[in-house]
Amino acid sequence: MSQDKKRGSSGRGLRVRVKTMRGRPIGSQLWLQRQLNDPYVAKAKAAGYRSRAAFKLIELDDRFRFLKPGKRVVDLGAAPGGWTQIAVDRVRAGQPNGGAVVGIDILEWGAVAGATCMTLDFLDPKAPDALKAALGGPADVVLSDMASPTTGHGPTDHIRIMALAETAWMFAEEVLAPGGAFICKVFQGGTEGGLLKQIKARMGAVRHAKPPASRKESAEVYVVALDFKG
Repeated sequence: MSQDKKRGSSGRGLRVRVKTMRGRPIGSQLWLQRQLNDPYVAKAKAAGYRSRAAFKLIELDDRFRFLKPGKRVVDLGAAPGGWTQIAVDRVRAGQPNGGAVVGIDILEWGAVAGATCMTLDFLDPKAPDALKAALGGPADVVLSDMASPTTGHGPTDHIRIMALAETAWMFAEEVLAPGGAFICKVFQGGTEGGLLKQIKARMGAVRHAKPPASRKESAEVYVVALDFKG
C-alpha cells in the first residue's frame, strides 16, 4: 500500500491507495480502497462493532428515539450483527428489566451476547413463526436492513429491495405492538408509493431519513415509521 498525503498540519485527510491490486476485479479494487479510506470503518473497528452499518442505526435512533430500555426488537437481515449489537445495548437486552432482541439472516453469522441469533432465510415459510416464538411476545420495533445482491442495473436492484421491504412490512403488521416502530431500508426510486401508502395507513408518523453514515453515492434511504396503530 502507499499513502497519498493530502493533509494540513493536523495530519487529517490522509488517504490510503492500494497498489497490490494485480489480478483483482475492478469492483474489488474500488471496494477495498473505499473501505480503507472510510472513517466509519475505522470507528466501527475501534468501538468493537461488527460493521460500519452500526452507526446508521445509532444515528437513526439518536434522531427518532425508537430503541428504549425494555423494548422487544426484531432485526431482519442482521448479519454480520452490527445493528443487533446496537439494539442489544439500547434496549438493555439480557439485563434485569431489559428488552429482547432477535436477529435473523440467511448468511452465517456469529452469536451476539444478549440476542437470539438465527441463521435462516427470512423468506422461508418457517421464519416468521420462529421469530415470533423467540421473541416471546409482540415486537416493539422491527428493523430491516435487508438487501439482495446488487446486479448493477438500477431498476432491477430497486425492484428487488422493494420486494424485501414489502415482505418486512407484512411481517411487521403481524407482530408489532400498538405504538411500535418499523425501520426499513429502501432505495430511492419511483415504485415505493404503494408500500408507503400501506405504511402510512397503519402508522402515526412516517419519515424518510438518510443517516450520515450512509455513503453519499448510495441510493439507500430508510423509512422510519412510528406509532403503529394496531
